[in-house]
Amino acid sequence: MESIFHEKQEGSLCAQHCLNNLLQGEYFTPVDLSSIAHQLDEEERMRMAEGGMASEEYRTFLQQPSGNMDDSGFFSIQVISNALGVWGLELILFNSREYQSLMINPINEKAFICNYKEHWFTIRKLGQQWFNLNSLLTGPELISDTYLALFLAQLQQEGYSIFVIRGNLPECEAEQILRIMRVQQEQRPRLIGEDEAQSSSGQGSRPPALDEDEEELRRALALSRQDMDVEDEEADLRRAIQLSMQGSVMSNKPSESKVGNVKSSSQAAGSAAGEAQTETLTAEELRRRRQAYFDR
Repeated sequence: MESIFHEKQEGSLCAQHCLNNLLQGEYFTPVDLSSIAHQLDEEERMRMAEGGMASEEYRTFLQQPSGNMDDSGFFSIQVISNALGVWGLELILFNSREYQSLMINPINEKAFICNYKEHWFTIRKLGQQWFNLNSLLTGPELISDTYLALFLAQLQQEGYSIFVIRGNLPECEAEQILRIMRVQQEQRPRLIGEDEAQSSSGQGSRPPALDEDEEELRRALALSRQDMDVEDEEADLRRAIQLSMQGSVMSNKPSESKVGNVKSSSQAAGSAAGEAQTETLTAEELRRRRQAYFDR
């Protein structure tokens, strides 16, 4: 594993890390990629100028920021494609109809570049084994042939764009070593900063703010608890309905007492009125609960 070149994340230079991890060496710097981005910007400006430098579209274009780079260190797919073109390498969209029609097993490819929003990382084959060279990891992550297709499918579901690398990658030390020996990884690498976060939380420091994924997970857990509460209410309502049905059956049975044993007229009238009011309220309450249950 020590022979594998792996640049770790610095700032927002994931495009640089992605390229260098793919090529297995310090081939590109931020200055190199910025130069390519400026060249692309100039080519776009010249094409817009063909429509007239006095046109509204051209003036609007000049006021807009570059679409190929920004101050944070982000570089566009066009910059990455042009950088790989220097080495005779080509990018092909993994889920395009043209590529999918070829029905190529992913393990027969050489490398993939993955992009989600502003993050880029490389998955590359070295020797006969696949490695996740994400710069956000503390080191290379071994990927089995069986898991590779599942990993790519998972990335697509998460919204990643995946590009297949076509062409001859430059020779590297890791490729030469892993051709004659296989790697066994006992412990998978973690995300950078994960160990520090765990150690700081263990020392009783203030927990870090939740990111978007953690917020979504917390909301999902809250919704699941709400669903459990609704299920509990519905279970109670079903039991109440069942008891009311049993009560109605029992009330329809003939009374075992004699009609002759009657209280005084005033007591009987007051008792009957009270019982009738109670039964009416109970039935009305059950009706409302049944309706609410069926509405849900």
